[in-house]
Amino acid sequence: MPKGIFNVPTAQNEPIYSYAPGSPERASLQQQLDAYLSTTLDIPMVIGGEEVRTDHTISIHPPHNIQHTLGHYHQGDETDIYRAIDAAQGAHQKWADLAWEHRASIFLKAADLIAGPYRDKINAATMLGQSKNAFQAEIDAACELVDFLRFNVNYMTQIYADQPASSPGVWNRVEYRPLEGFVFALTPFNFTSIAGNLPSAPAMMGNVVIWKPSKTAVYSAHIIMEVFREAGVPDGVINLVFASGPVAARVIFDHPDFAGIHFTGSTAVFQDIWKTIGNNILKYKTYPRIVGETGGKDFVIAHKSCDARAVATALTRGAFEYQGQKCSAASRAYLPASKWSEIKEHFLGQLKDLTMGDPCDFSHFVNAVIDEASFDKLAGEIKAAQAAPEAEILFGGRCDKTVGYFIEPTVILTTDPLYRTMQEELFGPVLTIYIYDDQKLDETLDLLDKTSIYALTGAVFAQDRYVIEKITRRLANAAGNFYINDKPTGAVVGQQPFGGARGSGTNDKAGSYLNMLRWVSPAPSKKTSTHPTIINIPL
Repeated sequence: MPKGIFNVPTAQNEPIYSYAPGSPERASLQQQLDAYLSTTLDIPMVIGGEEVRTDHTISIHPPHNIQHTLGHYHQGDETDIYRAIDAAQGAHQKWADLAWEHRASIFLKAADLIAGPYRDKINAATMLGQSKNAFQAEIDAACELVDFLRFNVNYMTQIYADQPASSPGVWNRVEYRPLEGFVFALTPFNFTSIAGNLPSAPAMMGNVVIWKPSKTAVYSAHIIMEVFREAGVPDGVINLVFASGPVAARVIFDHPDFAGIHFTGSTAVFQDIWKTIGNNILKYKTYPRIVGETGGKDFVIAHKSCDARAVATALTRGAFEYQGQKCSAASRAYLPASKWSEIKEHFLGQLKDLTMGDPCDFSHFVNAVIDEASFDKLAGEIKAAQAAPEAEILFGGRCDKTVGYFIEPTVILTTDPLYRTMQEELFGPVLTIYIYDDQKLDETLDLLDKTSIYALTGAVFAQDRYVIEKITRRLANAAGNFYINDKPTGAVVGQQPFGGARGSGTNDKAGSYLNMLRWVSPAPSKKTSTHPTIINIPL
């Protein structure tokens, strides 16, 4: 077979479609939405390349229209998890031995499929199954997932090309092997792109994967798996299972071949996983890689030199795009008293123009939250704020689940910087604002830094460059991703590697080579052309 040192296509961010009225992409997406709404899908697990159906099916309903049934998925049990592990282990050696350029080709094809014939399918599935409007689905399910796949291929080759120096008569090199065992990918509901990236990133580096998506994102996960299969991912390399979290954990974290977890989800679940892995550490063949991105209590801090209109727009978009169900969503804001009146005027004016409803109506900015449990939690926090003497509902507060799980964008104004909604992650369209005395910026920065366990994203608004530097230095450990005069959401693959520390995760930076490094085990080798024949003894 011919050999060569191959250059992969240079990754570029996928262009974002506008879906403007009268545009061809809007008409095409609407047609796909109508097709899904007129069909009831039967969604099997995929284990070892086989579609697996069970006697236990669970119905899928749009969060914004809970009376409609999109389909049913087949719930698995422990037997299916063991079967998936066996399938993965059976595929491991052959996949690990496959030349890297063939792995690259498979995932580049997957990217092309999503950018092309699957674009409407993956966007429509995300809109219906996770209640995202067309723009939010486009930047996530289509563009970001395409970016992950294409840029990760580039990062893979960057890692392989990173080789050590060699002295005369010696050739040093490093082989980047896949991990010994299987990787568990546990993916969230809020980003279809993350659901695709968490299993594909380890697989791209030669690993085999057990993938369990969130039960509220099975509909779009099914489309991702279709793409992987059509792109040529071999049987057993990525195994899609639908089982409850405790069932999957009981089998996977007890297995000696467990080699790593790629996780996005809640902090509490991640901490419990870490504890379980620690308790089982003597059972494993190797120390598992633990990579996780968890919660956030993301902040906006504005200085008196800020642009009030820019702050207002950042709060509107940062807090309420996709109903605040982004790990990076703005959920607490610290605003200077001297600028509050101006910020408030712009902010409330913008909020009044927002509409809420079914994402199939492309005019709606806000849609439903993901499920009833989320709705009930958010409604409870809003009700508590309405009764709290230190809190005031400045905007919104209405909640209705008769048709779907709709929570109106809600702004809480508090006089207590330690009020519960300034500290606790709500993961919904609720923003809490604290107004600080302009002369107490330093005290406010101390408060901000100590109020939350999280450190994911943060936004700083100021026109004074000395102040910007002061704030970002002081809050260096309060966020993994900083945004200067911009909302704290919208990290782009290849531009802003994403991840946080403290209670927000291991900061392994999805969308960069740093994450891909976690899925290989480096093995240096030294070859000598001049063999030593004497023993050097100091005289």
